[in-house]
Amino acid sequence: MSDKARNAEEFNRLLDIMKRLRAPGGCPWDREQNYLSLRRYIIEEAYELIEAIESGDVDNMTEECGDLLLQVVFVSTIAEERRDFDVCDVMNYISSKLVRRHPHVFGGVSVENSDEVLKNWEKIKSTERKEKKKDDSVIAGVPRALPALLRSFRIQERAAKVGFDWPKNHIEDVLAKVDEELAEVKEAINSGSSEAIADELGDVLFIVTNLARHLKTDPEIALHQATDKFARRFRLVEKAVQESGKNWDDFSLEELDNLWKEAKKKLRAEQ
Repeated sequence: MSDKARNAEEFNRLLDIMKRLRAPGGCPWDREQNYLSLRRYIIEEAYELIEAIESGDVDNMTEECGDLLLQVVFVSTIAEERRDFDVCDVMNYISSKLVRRHPHVFGGVSVENSDEVLKNWEKIKSTERKEKKKDDSVIAGVPRALPALLRSFRIQERAAKVGFDWPKNHIEDVLAKVDEELAEVKEAINSGSSEAIADELGDVLFIVTNLARHLKTDPEIALHQATDKFARRFRLVEKAVQESGKNWDDFSLEELDNLWKEAKKKLRAEQ
């Protein structure tokens, strides 16, 4: 069997299963679902796939890709029942979009590097949005529902693609802005205004995200790694406290800091 035939067979099998689950006499839970009820599962499955990718577990990646694909098929099946659209419309839409936004592959446009590819992509998107009479801002289309850190990063990327950015390799300028925003946080703290503190802290997080972008570091991944590192160290401190037979309150901050330093040394030795 050719790859194309196998792909078609397996995909049609998935569609048939989903339609049977939704049909009279199918699964009561599946039949109760609608567009809105599936939102949480779409988000959860996306994050589970990310976790599988980060773990490097190929079998788990296969499973989570299937779970995420199921959500697309589920939404498309509901849409077909409502006569809104069907899965063929979904596939046709994304296929046409990929061809349209890759004129350097499917057309006569020439590009020298990936930066030019991304700039062309954004120009084409903006043109499409104008034709559809949608918001054609270069930062349009970044979902507000994204995690705040990722949304910040994506909007900064979009702005940078039209030249609204510090010059490349001018990290000192970005660092100077970080220092400036930190100074404003100190001023806000001294003012005692909770609103000012929240506003200035937001600016610090935003500029640190910008710094990560200029250092070609994904801030979402960097923060995940930092949080994982903290969790590993904290567990060792927690274990030391439990083995001491004392309560947390029995330890001074200096003693806890010493346990923290010991945890750091232990984990470094294991690397």
